[in-house]
Amino acid sequence: MLKQLHLEHQFVRHLPDELCPGILYISVEYGTASHLCCCGCGEEVVTPFAPAQWRMTFDGEAVSLHPSIGNWLLKCRSHYVIKNGRVLEAEPWSEAQVAAGLANDRAARGRMYKHASPAPQPAAQVIEALPVSPWSFRRIWSWLSGQ
Repeated sequence: MLKQLHLEHQFVRHLPDELCPGILYISVEYGTASHLCCCGCGEEVVTPFAPAQWRMTFDGEAVSLHPSIGNWLLKCRSHYVIKNGRVLEAEPWSEAQVAAGLANDRAARGRMYKHASPAPQPAAQVIEALPVSPWSFRRIWSWLSGQ
């Protein structure tokens, strides 16, 4: 059972040393996000943005991560989706499903790195962009430029 049913997003340059519950920290510069496991176990969950890993979408108000987050290597083995800031519990996986999922993930990363261009892609190109209103763009620009 999940204890955290909503995550507020916070764009940061560097992930903090200590994460606060209920916050999804997003570093666009480093192409990753992190949060405390939504089951309440206190474990840090890191979700790197890459074609063979996770995609982050930001609609100007809320953040979603895709695919689901399966904490198979943690004691809690929680499984959930973050959609528009809401945390939705997903079905648990069997040992066979976990093994197949981990094998698929390894194969996808292998294919991605085998065919990767020599020059690393900026994290901003990995993130799916959704249309935002001019007001949202001005708000984001103000935040990024420190004004």
